[in-house]
Amino acid sequence: MGNLKILVVDDEARMRKLVRDFLVKKEYIVVEAENGEQALEIFEEEEDISLIILDIMMPKLDGWQVCKAIRRESKVPIIMLTAKSEEQDELLGFELGVDEYISKPFSPKILVARVDAILRRTNKSATDSVIKVGNIEVDKLAHIVKVCDKPIDLSFKEFELLVYFMENIGIALSRENILNAVWSYDYFGDARTIDTHVKKLRAKLTEDADYIKTIWGLGYKMEV
Repeated sequence: MGNLKILVVDDEARMRKLVRDFLVKKEYIVVEAENGEQALEIFEEEEDISLIILDIMMPKLDGWQVCKAIRRESKVPIIMLTAKSEEQDELLGFELGVDEYISKPFSPKILVARVDAILRRTNKSATDSVIKVGNIEVDKLAHIVKVCDKPIDLSFKEFELLVYFMENIGIALSRENILNAVWSYDYFGDARTIDTHVKKLRAKLTEDADYIKTIWGLGYKMEV
């Protein structure tokens, strides 16, 4: 389980150090953020974060806001840390797609055990993490995309859109289906968002862009 990257978000430096020290002992790579805005910036910059440990009460953006923003982009596992232990807070966390909810004070050893368990579960559920269609190869765990064995950089949403197409190869997908599958969690946009992302994705796939076919009046289909 070592060498996986974990983002620790907490406005208390001592808490971040405590969590980091225990995770580093298990050979995890740890990156830190001291507020919600910084957390989102790091999450966009670091493409291989495997799990997020996220405090709720923080300046600028709180944990709920950060969680909502991340869930629009990714299904990366999230553990929420909070000084509160009210049932309604815990239920809200799970509604937002939080994987675990731990109240302060907590045992760092228990936290690391939860991290281990979630990542084992994540890895087990992604046994077919590498998928390939024609010249395109995607490693879903590592968030790596290669075209003709050459890596290309995709945004989180472009990545999830490509994975959705590849996992449904040969199937005609309506824009509504794509919105529900890729843009879930409180998304209130319209179909033009999909068209814009498909255009950007095709540009990055270069000569293999024609794998993504437009189905006029419906949506898209990937085929080789």
